[in-house]
Amino acid sequence: MKAGLEKLQALEALGKRYGCPWVEYQESVTGPQLLLWKLDMAQLRAEGWFPRLVGDGRATVIAIEPGPALAAKVRKTLGVQEVEFQVTLAEDLLRIFEHNQDINPGFPPTAGRTPLAKVRTYLAGRRSLFAHYRTLLAKSRTGLAFIRTGLSFITIALLFLRLVGAGYYLFLEAPLLISGIIIIYDGFKWYLPARTLFAALPPCLETGATGGTSVLEVGNEYIAPEFRRSEVVPGAAALRAGWTSLSPVMRRRYLASDRTDLAEERTVLACFRTRMAKVRTGLAFTRTGFAFISIGLGLLRQFHASRWVYFDLGLMGLGVVMGLEGFFWYARGRQAGVDGLVSVRQKARMSTVWHYFFPLHRHGLPGVDKNPMILPVKSSHAPGIWATTGVALERTVLAERRNVMARLRTVMARARTGFAFIRTGLSLFSIGVGFLLFFSDTGRIGWTVFNFSMMAIGLVLVADGFYWSIPAERTRRQLPYCYGDMEIPIPDYGVSARFWKTVVFSNDEG
Repeated sequence: MKAGLEKLQALEALGKRYGCPWVEYQESVTGPQLLLWKLDMAQLRAEGWFPRLVGDGRATVIAIEPGPALAAKVRKTLGVQEVEFQVTLAEDLLRIFEHNQDINPGFPPTAGRTPLAKVRTYLAGRRSLFAHYRTLLAKSRTGLAFIRTGLSFITIALLFLRLVGAGYYLFLEAPLLISGIIIIYDGFKWYLPARTLFAALPPCLETGATGGTSVLEVGNEYIAPEFRRSEVVPGAAALRAGWTSLSPVMRRRYLASDRTDLAEERTVLACFRTRMAKVRTGLAFTRTGFAFISIGLGLLRQFHASRWVYFDLGLMGLGVVMGLEGFFWYARGRQAGVDGLVSVRQKARMSTVWHYFFPLHRHGLPGVDKNPMILPVKSSHAPGIWATTGVALERTVLAERRNVMARLRTVMARARTGFAFIRTGLSLFSIGVGFLLFFSDTGRIGWTVFNFSMMAIGLVLVADGFYWSIPAERTRRQLPYCYGDMEIPIPDYGVSARFWKTVVFSNDEG
């Protein structure tokens, strides 16, 4: 090749030199897969040989420098008596290795479709874990609603007891008091399992997709899977730019990488939604705590010093603890809503899979120099391998649509969290206004400061809630999954796409 020989002449010269048949790279050149799984492919690549056929004590081996020393290595490695060589060029042998490892030129072994499928499986498991966490947090918020309901029962019972005493009213006061205690106990049982999630959530980190030019990998998979991204493969961008020159299997490898990157984005968005659910739980805890504080303060300010003063102070102390913890949850998780919206907006501006698969739609027809190779397509190829590539494209497009819907859910979760801010702020503002209007001791500077502080904190939370909810609602209206009807084409890769039939699903049809 250095002497300027054509590839075919170089292969023929190698065949004459080593006295054996020659072979060039084709996707049909494969080895026995069960055997390849057991061999060290990196070592075989370094030694310069590849097993093509093995059986009955005989092996057919592709090599770049056949010889007695290499034959001895092959016999020892494969456990055969006879070795037949086929010679090839070094770059062809490299492509044979890459093809049998199911990777595109220059990519690491982790870029194969099977390793990528394993990464997607781990990502799916993490999303399931996040869904479990969100369910626990929703159950926790329901438990906090139980607590507030039980507290209302207890408050009513104690007010009757302190205003009218026991006597015949005990038949009303006792059931309310006992029911309230039971409901609060049950609410705490629902809340406490979610309390353990405080430090269990991993950070919402994304490795940064590069459009298929790097590979998402998983490490430490047997203990706690950790995701990382390989370095950008040299020449991968130029290879993908010549999409029309790629074989179907090479396209499917890129599409598998795209689906893995999309799965990572869905997982990160699920992490953001889980952290925002944690924020909403913290705010629910804050509202519950301030319900305790307001009731304790109300009783204390209404009845002043009495034998119930320790009970009133206990309610206030418990409310303070709950309110502070709720605000701690809020402060720790607030950044998730900010990062989630930024991620959604960034991904919405990125190219879709259609831009990669059909670059002609965006760049016009390429010239001969841009795409020197045009794959021959025969009638026997349809549907065949082209249909397999089409199905891979369908899976990738569906994955991308799931990502768009995941972005919408993330935006909606941010809006719900903003509304939780508003509810909490209105609760605090209402407590401050109620104390200010109802009690007559507002002339005392301490109570006045307290009342206006509650109102000010409430207004800050309300403003923060609108800051979260309004941009989220604007983004929601811009996302494309708000249709009344959905039209889906039925792929038939044996004919041109313009002849595909479609089916329409309407919301009115249920």
